[in-house]
Amino acid sequence: MEPRLSIGILCHPTYGGSGVIASELALSLAGRGHAVHLFSHRVPPRLARSPGPVTMHRSQGLPYPLFSSTPHDLATTSNILRVHRSEGLDLLHAHYALPHAVSAVLAQSAAGADSSLKPPAVITTLHGTDVTIVGSDPSYAPLTQYLIEASDVATAVSNSLAAQTRAHFCLAANRGCDIEVVPNFVDTDRFRPHAGDPSEGASSIHPQPHAVHVSNFRAVKRVPWLIEAFGRATEGTDATLTLVGDGPDQQQAFQRARELGLERRVCFLGERDALPELLAPADVFLLTSREESFGLSALEAMSCGTPVVATAVGGVPEVVLDGETGLLASPDDQVAYAAKLKGLLFDRPRARSMGHAARKSVLDRFSRDRIVSQYEALYRRVLARREQANTCEKGG
Repeated sequence: MEPRLSIGILCHPTYGGSGVIASELALSLAGRGHAVHLFSHRVPPRLARSPGPVTMHRSQGLPYPLFSSTPHDLATTSNILRVHRSEGLDLLHAHYALPHAVSAVLAQSAAGADSSLKPPAVITTLHGTDVTIVGSDPSYAPLTQYLIEASDVATAVSNSLAAQTRAHFCLAANRGCDIEVVPNFVDTDRFRPHAGDPSEGASSIHPQPHAVHVSNFRAVKRVPWLIEAFGRATEGTDATLTLVGDGPDQQQAFQRARELGLERRVCFLGERDALPELLAPADVFLLTSREESFGLSALEAMSCGTPVVATAVGGVPEVVLDGETGLLASPDDQVAYAAKLKGLLFDRPRARSMGHAARKSVLDRFSRDRIVSQYEALYRRVLARREQANTCEKGG
């Protein structure tokens, strides 16, 4: 039997993909008997509602006049060192390069300077905008490149993101280019098809064709564009759209729905935890992002047996199989997107068939146990490699 690991996980406390995956990974690893510590400046929503045996460490930096904002990343580093000194951590898994890999690499370095401590390994998982937007900005690009190289291993959530990372940061032949792909996953027990009569599908709850979208309403998600496409596809019908989430573009999206006369058919719910109950009864799930490194919300919909109509960007084609588990359109062609949406939304037998295929695809490729086992194997491989390197150094 493999020995239990002591694992520190660093993440943003958000509803977004990186926070969700990090929280679910922490809970799954703890459920397998590992000692798991999660470091963040707030309790992530997915962790807050779970009774799982994950030890939460809130990193609240000291408010001080010299600081323009509270330095949570420094508090996280200090928290890690405190836990490492008292209990010992085998490895740190940073989700999102900035600032979490900074805290992890700094904690590793500080532990290495103490002869009484064994430095933990560092795994950095890149989720998307930490490479494509934040990390590639000239203000942060050199640091992001260093963090990728300084980590014992860097992973990306899709082949597309791995390729983008290599293009941005791997300008020379160095170990930072050795990026492993470990995709996101979903809890298929929680995100599952509607429990009603399978022959009725969505019609048992929504008599009229019904679509749903979940996001953080940031500009990259293009929710106003989505509403326009929905209006094109459903003109003259009673089809409905539910929008779940909150963010900077919510007011603009609300205004666009009013301008198009769709306010009675488009419902804004705001943030919700009851996602399976909202995703499973829908005929289709809509995703219209300009950039998307993976598409976790689409994966959750597919796990619920709901097919996806999405823009073919980033890692989305790796998740949504065009013509099998959903339909893909160019991000620059709203007319084509609306046509695909119309064709699937008003053909419920076809939507149900694609939904069944979507559920099977998730079970085969993206189930929680499958991906958590990949991470677990990666952890042990990294630790074995470090142990071997230490043995060689002592022998030399």
